[in-house]
Amino acid sequence: MEQIIKNLPKQAKDKHNENKKYFDKLKKKAPKNIDYVMQELHDREFKKTDCLKCANCCKTTGPLFTIADIERISKHFRQKPQQFIDQYLRIDEDNDYVLQSVPCTFLDSENYCMIYDVRPKACREFPHTDRKKFQQISNLTLQNVAICPAAYNIVEEMKKRMPL
Repeated sequence: MEQIIKNLPKQAKDKHNENKKYFDKLKKKAPKNIDYVMQELHDREFKKTDCLKCANCCKTTGPLFTIADIERISKHFRQKPQQFIDQYLRIDEDNDYVLQSVPCTFLDSENYCMIYDVRPKACREFPHTDRKKFQQISNLTLQNVAICPAAYNIVEEMKKRMPL
């Protein structure tokens, strides 16, 4: 897994132009069955992908925290939301709440999330490859293929299954 993660940024960069052209076409005319196919590809990939062996998303990027996330997680810690914000979060250039640093504060040494049951929505949905109207998040997907081996594999399979 370490070698896959190490090679992933270069592989994603090599495929970036190809993927961008593909997603540009996809935005203009998405196949009618795209949500069905993406769900199938997502499910198949995550049957064979063990996120605990990777956790690259948690090690290299931080999720956005919504107000609902902050309230839920601060309640879990028995803190006031502002205490949680002060202790763990900062506001980024887009005016969103994000972690003060990466790797994620809540990732333990064995790649388990210490707040898994109350984790942010962005974490629960990552890498977003099973989202409805998938074609609308192509810019996010282009970023995620460089972070998540499963997302990379899903996009490669998608291009084979739905040539444009």
